[in-house]
Amino acid sequence: MPNDFFLFKQFRIRHDRCAMKVGTDGVLLGAWGDVAGSRILDIGTGTGLIALMAAQRNPEAEVLGIDIDEAAVQQAQENIAESPFHERVSCKLQDVLTFQPDTRFDAILCNPPFFTEDTLPDDKGRALARNNRSLPFQKLIPKVAALLNDDGKLSIVIPSQLVQELVGLCLIQGLHLQRRCMVHTTAKKPPRRALLTFSKKQGKENEEQELCLMNPDGNRSEAYSELTKDFYL
Repeated sequence: MPNDFFLFKQFRIRHDRCAMKVGTDGVLLGAWGDVAGSRILDIGTGTGLIALMAAQRNPEAEVLGIDIDEAAVQQAQENIAESPFHERVSCKLQDVLTFQPDTRFDAILCNPPFFTEDTLPDDKGRALARNNRSLPFQKLIPKVAALLNDDGKLSIVIPSQLVQELVGLCLIQGLHLQRRCMVHTTAKKPPRRALLTFSKKQGKENEEQELCLMNPDGNRSEAYSELTKDFYL
């Protein structure tokens, strides 16, 4: 992306100092994830994009973003300060595994690290942000379960091949899959990402969805455009 910022309808995200730039995964989760309730947590907030999207979607919520990358936190704080949601959104340097808030959360959003190859990228910041050694599911999920209130929900975006592993780990922690959206780049390609929502309360049946991002001509699909219409220019 040639610019140091990404302009959305209601806010601007600067990402020149963040290891992880604005990308499709974050936009998908911010637009699709469950944001009901009065207290929302964005784990690994990066630029603050998902936190700001959550605040836009839920005008009544207080949103907190946390991250272990100091440069990202500083830039997220600047993005938040320049947004119309700055009174309800905050960001701080915090490792989720040592996070001890005063109260639990109604909704948690997370675009977790998932780069698992043995050879890491040259960019150390990007490697940290994308490598799940820094926040493996085995540590993340028990912590999320502790941070959610009894009616709370976790929404997460992961590579499609990791769905079975994550669903099993969540079930052990009493988190039940409620919604699943398998994301395809084009109709002819297998799903590349999965959007998942878990709840402590077991529903009668899971909501299953499929989302194709691009039409054969390379333009955004009608479904993707509809999902992101409040954000993309």
